[in-house]
Amino acid sequence: MSAPPLITPEILTQGLRASVEGMHPRRLAKSPVMFTVGVGAALCGIFALRDAQTGQPWGDDAAIALILLLTVQLATFAEGLAEARGRAQASALRATRSDTIARRLTASGEEERVPSTALRPGDRVAVSAGEVIPGDGEVVRGAATVDESAITGESAPVLREAGTDRSGVTGGTRVLSDELELVITAQPGDSFLDRMIKLVEGAERQPTPNEVALGTLLAALTLVFLIVCATLPSLAAAVGASIDHSTLVALFVCLVPTTIGGLLPAIGIAGMDRALRANVLAKSGRAIEIAGDIDLMLLDKTGTITLGARQARQLIALSGVSDARLREAATLASLEDPTPEGRSIVALAGEGVAAAAGATFVPFSASTRMSGVDLPDGRVIRKGAVSAVGAWIVGQGGAPLGAELTRLVEEIARRGGTPLVVAEGPQPLGVIGLVDVLKPGMKERFARLREMGIQTIMVTGDNPLTAAAIATEAGVDGFIAEATPEDKLQRVRDEQRAGKLVAMTGDGTNDAPALAQADLGLAMNAGTQAAKEAANLIDLDSDPTKLAQVVEIGKQLLSTRGALTTFSLANDVAKYFVLLPAMFAVSLPGLKELNVLDLSSPRTALYAALLFNALILPALVPLALRGVELRAERAEARLTRSLMVYGVGGLIAPFVGIKLLDLGLSALGLS
Repeated sequence: MSAPPLITPEILTQGLRASVEGMHPRRLAKSPVMFTVGVGAALCGIFALRDAQTGQPWGDDAAIALILLLTVQLATFAEGLAEARGRAQASALRATRSDTIARRLTASGEEERVPSTALRPGDRVAVSAGEVIPGDGEVVRGAATVDESAITGESAPVLREAGTDRSGVTGGTRVLSDELELVITAQPGDSFLDRMIKLVEGAERQPTPNEVALGTLLAALTLVFLIVCATLPSLAAAVGASIDHSTLVALFVCLVPTTIGGLLPAIGIAGMDRALRANVLAKSGRAIEIAGDIDLMLLDKTGTITLGARQARQLIALSGVSDARLREAATLASLEDPTPEGRSIVALAGEGVAAAAGATFVPFSASTRMSGVDLPDGRVIRKGAVSAVGAWIVGQGGAPLGAELTRLVEEIARRGGTPLVVAEGPQPLGVIGLVDVLKPGMKERFARLREMGIQTIMVTGDNPLTAAAIATEAGVDGFIAEATPEDKLQRVRDEQRAGKLVAMTGDGTNDAPALAQADLGLAMNAGTQAAKEAANLIDLDSDPTKLAQVVEIGKQLLSTRGALTTFSLANDVAKYFVLLPAMFAVSLPGLKELNVLDLSSPRTALYAALLFNALILPALVPLALRGVELRAERAEARLTRSLMVYGVGGLIAPFVGIKLLDLGLSALGLS
């Protein structure tokens, strides 16, 4: 899925149409700042009509009303433009959605052809090469390559396979080879594609807690300036000056934080838009915002830090055990192991080996970390993690792992490999060495996260020696070895109790508890349904390293909001010192010394300030949509840079802008 340009003629047209709809009082009421500006425009319009009827000069009142109306229009235009970008993405997504015919399997195993809209969760369907997957589901039989370019934008096909953590499929994608049997998991209208369409259209976007808090602050500031302006006529009368109603309204509008009030909705929508352009489906805007505050990231080793396709490279038999016996035992224990590791062991050592009739296979599970077989002749074979098989051997009446086996395990682990132990009953037979490859660029990515103040923890089922070797090579801050689902969940809880915000990636059912507990859970779209339901973010590309990108998107959202808030408040301070001396210099000659800009007249000063207040909104829209540049730095450095760039810039901009507008208005003879 390709992202639309920042602004196109179509997006501009839709934004203008949405800005007109946004002028409705009910919608304006959601933003206290802009609502008061709208009320001010209405009051000035009423003053103009009153003056016109009584024969008094009404031009200034009408001009102020029009400028205030323009200010509100430009603020709603900023939000409308952000929503229009979302609708452009929604149109592209909707074009990929089609009502296909599905081959639903009945209880007797027969096929019936039904529209995809008739499918319900629990229905089993068959999909062959060349056919479109009719709905979101989970593969329960078979393996096939799938073209997901309609959803992810990636042209390379992906493997989807039953019994693995790559069993999830998305409606609207196409099977390229073989055949799949899958169980539908989503109701019609509630698929991932439908959720994305609703999300980018803004139908399900709610203000985040940070947005609500900032809105409350803006409302409080608006109330404060309202009180200030309400008391100003009395203060002016005490020194022999006077302020008419329209000037008072205009002054109030110039002082309230209209810039951030007008851009706040656009910033939030644009943040969600950036996440969607990264092919990340957020179940709420809060998830993206939390990503910007994450302190700790837990990442699976396999498939995240490493390429995830561990392959068996060597079998080392113990003294007194023949290579043939170890190969046979390793193969028999792996015949029903559906993991990539299990299949690689069969490919390496399984030539000519087959299980006898009546053999009982023990499948691999995350809790036991073993697989094996019980043969009819009484032999019991297990293969798996060192500690798990070691405990099983003791349970079979054998001795703890000996010095030779321990030495072999440590040698493989020190080289960054993963050792698996093979045992027959109480006797260990040897070690299998698995190797995995670190993904390129991981060390640099973790260094960037560290500069942002984020700690990274690798989670793996490997033994501590292997985990330590890979953690050192990858450059993570720590690791959890021989991790079970309970270990992951407990670590998340421990870190949260210590006051940290924790992010977690996962794709398997065993990751679901930790994903649900974490403050930010990122599940893979290709993963199991349990993982996707537990997480609050879903990566449509099924790239576990995407969590780092999500964190950057969240930080950019918070940085953009903070930068524009700083700019807006600095603007208000500057306008205060520009306007008041110019407006009261006639009544209070002593204030002329403070009129540093030497503005032509109180009238042009007021008009210039109002026009600057309105025009700064569209000028900042591209920044709100694109976001500020994100650098790898800690929060303190980011705050300092924001104050220096946007704080100082917000102080300087009104002086420059108002002076230029004042010169232009004077040239038009409005003094």
